[in-house]
Amino acid sequence: MTTKKRLLLPDTMARTGWDYAKSRADVEAIGFSPGIKGPEFQRLLADVDGVALTSTPLRAEDIEAAPRLRAVGRIGVGFDAVDVAALTRRGIPLMTCHTDNSPTVAEYALFMMLALCKGGAAMDAIPRQGRWSERYAALPTELLGKRLLIVGFGRIGTRVARRCLPMDMTVEVYDPYVPAEAVRAAGCEPATDLDAALARADFVTLHCPKTKETAGMFDAARIARMKPGARLINTARGGIVDEAALYAALAAGKLAGAGIDVFSPEPPITDNPLFTLPNVIVAPHMAGNSRESLDRKALTTTRNLLRVLDGETPGREFLVNPEALNANKRDD
Repeated sequence: MTTKKRLLLPDTMARTGWDYAKSRADVEAIGFSPGIKGPEFQRLLADVDGVALTSTPLRAEDIEAAPRLRAVGRIGVGFDAVDVAALTRRGIPLMTCHTDNSPTVAEYALFMMLALCKGGAAMDAIPRQGRWSERYAALPTELLGKRLLIVGFGRIGTRVARRCLPMDMTVEVYDPYVPAEAVRAAGCEPATDLDAALARADFVTLHCPKTKETAGMFDAARIARMKPGARLINTARGGIVDEAALYAALAAGKLAGAGIDVFSPEPPITDNPLFTLPNVIVAPHMAGNSRESLDRKALTTTRNLLRVLDGETPGREFLVNPEALNANKRDD
């Protein structure tokens, strides 16, 4: 009798992933709550071959408790809460969803830019509240002719550029890991000095990972270098922007507005000072989530887990630690 491949999948994962797993007679799918605590999670991990993760951390002790584990998938692209080194030592590949939510985040960054410059919430309130005579009190502004600085020119940053260039924005890019020729080929201007670029930009949007290099990158000193009246968008990770420094710059009128989808910590405290400002729009870390992207991510994650368990090699674009597969080959 052939042993079934056992997958541990979040209860909240979109049905596309669940349906794909259930379509195979050789697969058993087990659900778990993303908020599960360590001991209970380890009990479930003890007898599975693959696991899909949303917000649940995967630490070294969890991996040690999973002797059968051969594949891990993140239903997203970030893997801050996963011990990649421990997985690699075991020869277990970690896979992300690559570009499945990149268009979704790019759209949300553009939405936040438009909402800020058009005063979406304020304009909506005027007719609802019978304040028609006040409609000229705070005029909307345009994206036309404005300079956008994109920090991070990977899967999402490149898509933001492709959406903003047709809106007649000048797009400048700061990413020390992307060649200037590639930036120019995308129709954008490369920036080698972040601080100098900040002084020119009407909008700044962040699309870099949170690393030792980028944590706290937008502190009080850097925010002070931004162009007066500029607007900052952060759909990347909490902790890249110093929230207290951002609040101070917004409250003092140094910056015109901000769109914030990510916080540190998450969930943020409900009395976060940023929530009191009318020139700030916020979201609950949802920029990468839509009906369509959740379906794509769930299907990609489940397919990749089963590719590994079937003895196949997933596309390199999905692999965080391809060296884990090499380790498996050496062991064979």
